[in-house]
Amino acid sequence: MANDRIGELLVRENLISTAQLREAQTDQRSTGKRLAYSLTRLGILQETELTDFLSKQYGVPAITLDDFEIDPEVIELVPREVASKHVLIPVQRAGNSLITAMADPANIYAIDDVKFMTGLHIEPVVSTDAAIEAAIERYYAAPEKEVASYQEVLGDMELDEIEFEEGEEDDFSVLDSQSEAEQAPVVKLCNLILVNAINKGASDIHIEPYEKDYRVRYRIDGVLHHEMNPPLKLKNAITSRFKIMSNLDISERRLPQDGRIKIKMGRGREMDFRVSCLPCLYGEKLVLRLLDKENLQLDMTKLGFEPGPLADFKNAIHRPFGMCLVTGPTGSGKTTTLYSALSDLNQIDVNISTAEDPVEFNLMGINQVQMHEDIGLNFAAALRSFLRQDPDIIMVGEIRDFETAEISVKAALTGHMVLSTLHTNDAPSTVNRLLNMGVEPFLVTASVNLIVAQRLARRLCKDCKIPDKEQSVEALVEAGMSQAEAKKCQTMKGKGCKTCSGSGYKGRVALYEVMMLKDALKDLILQGASTSELKQEAIRMGMNTLRRSGLNKIKDGMTTLEEVLRVTAAD
Repeated sequence: MANDRIGELLVRENLISTAQLREAQTDQRSTGKRLAYSLTRLGILQETELTDFLSKQYGVPAITLDDFEIDPEVIELVPREVASKHVLIPVQRAGNSLITAMADPANIYAIDDVKFMTGLHIEPVVSTDAAIEAAIERYYAAPEKEVASYQEVLGDMELDEIEFEEGEEDDFSVLDSQSEAEQAPVVKLCNLILVNAINKGASDIHIEPYEKDYRVRYRIDGVLHHEMNPPLKLKNAITSRFKIMSNLDISERRLPQDGRIKIKMGRGREMDFRVSCLPCLYGEKLVLRLLDKENLQLDMTKLGFEPGPLADFKNAIHRPFGMCLVTGPTGSGKTTTLYSALSDLNQIDVNISTAEDPVEFNLMGINQVQMHEDIGLNFAAALRSFLRQDPDIIMVGEIRDFETAEISVKAALTGHMVLSTLHTNDAPSTVNRLLNMGVEPFLVTASVNLIVAQRLARRLCKDCKIPDKEQSVEALVEAGMSQAEAKKCQTMKGKGCKTCSGSGYKGRVALYEVMMLKDALKDLILQGASTSELKQEAIRMGMNTLRRSGLNKIKDGMTTLEEVLRVTAAD
C-alpha cells in the first residue's frame, strides 16, 4: 500500500491530523524510511494502534514481535540482507508454511523472493517497521548468516568425511543422477547459489570440481570471490540439476554444452542465466553468466566516456555509413557499449539488425538474430541475409574471420552503418588485426570510422570513499602522470562498509581509448606503419590511451591506482 494512501486513510479514520501527517512526511523524506516508521518514531501513533490499523487495511493478522522468541533455525531460512531489504523477518515455520512478519504484506515481490529462496508457502502477518528492524538487529548475528543458510540447506551432511573415490565417473547413471538432482536439499542449494549471486551483484558464477574439492566462486565487479565448498558427493547431482534447469542433456558429459535459465523474481522482473558446461579432468565445470536487463546501462554519458571521446563516438555512429569497432577482452563491457550505441540509434525511421552469439538482452525495435554454427547460421551467413533485408544499421557480434570481415567492410562501403567487436589489446592494434585477417589496407581506411578499446575498473564505493594520504607521488608518476599532475592529485580509497561488503569497491567504470581514423592515420596505414607508429600518431592527435583514461578516473576520485594498474598496460 502506498505511503500517501496510508496517510490519507489514517487522517480519514481520525487517528492522526493533517498537520501530524505533514510532520511525518517531512521526517520520512529526511530519514528515507517508510511513513509508518516516522509515525511511531515521532510518537504520533503507538505501535499497537498502527499495527491494528494496518491489520484491518491489509486483511492479515497483526503481531507483536516482542511476545515471540524466534527459533534460530527459522531465522537462518532468510539471509539478513533480504530481511533488511524488504523489512521482514521469519517468525515461525509450520509444516510447509513460513509465517513472516512484514511491514508491507502487499509487497508481492518480497513474498516471491522469500518463497523462491526457502521453497515454503509464505503466510504474511503485519508488524511495524521499527519492531521488525529491532528484531533483525536482535536475531541476526553479523558474520554467520550466509554460512548458516548454506548449512541449513545442506542439513547434517558431514563435509570432513567425504573422500574422492577412484573411478566414480564410470558408475554414472542418468536415472540416478536425475533422481539425485530433484532431491530437496540439492534443489534448495542450487536455488540458493542463484539467489545469493543476484543479491551480491555477481556477474558470473563458477562451479568447479577438483580431485578432492568442489567450490563455488562469484565474480563481483570483475574479481572472483570464494563463496562456498559444497560436499564433493553432490558434484553430479548439482551439475545435473543445473543442466535440467537449462534444458541440457544430462547424459552427455564429454562435450561442452550451452543453455539458458530464466527465473521470475516477482513484479514482472526476470533474470536470465547463460549456462556454459565444460568437461574437465574431475567433472564438468559450470559457469553461469547473469543477465539482468534492469541493470543494463544504456546511457552513454554514464558509462565512463570523457566528454571529448564521447562526442567523437557519437559523431562516428551517427554517420550514414562506415564501420565502428569496439575492442577488448571478454568481460570488458563491449556488449554494453554496443547496446548503448544501438539504443541511441534506435529510431522509428531506421531498420537495425544484429547478429549475436549469444543474444544477451532483448531490445525493443531491433531485429536480433541468434547464431547457430551447427546448422550453418554464422556471422557471415547472417550478414549476407541482412543485406537483403533493407538494413540501415547492422551490428555483428564479433569479427572472427576474413569472410565476416570482408562482408562487413563491403556493407560499410555501400551505405550501411556497421558496428562490431574484435579481441585486441588496444585501438591501434585493431588495424593490424584486420590486415592480418586479409582485409586490404585501402579497404580498412575507406570503411573504418572509429575504433574504441575499453576495460572495466572497479569503482570506489560512494558510502566509504575517503582521501588516501598514503599514496605516493612517485607511484603516480611511474604510472604515467606528470610530476605537476601527481602533486595536485588527491587520490581516494575505499575504507570498506556494509554497502560494498568491506571491499571498498561497488560497481565498475569503463576506461576508454577512442581512436578516430583521421587522414594522417589513414596515410600511415596505407604506408604500412606499425602498431606503435599508429599509436604515437594517434596520441599526438589527441587520443587518450587506456592508461591515460584510468589516470583521469583516479584524479576524479572514481577508482584507485591499483585498479588502473590491474587492467591497463603502460603506454
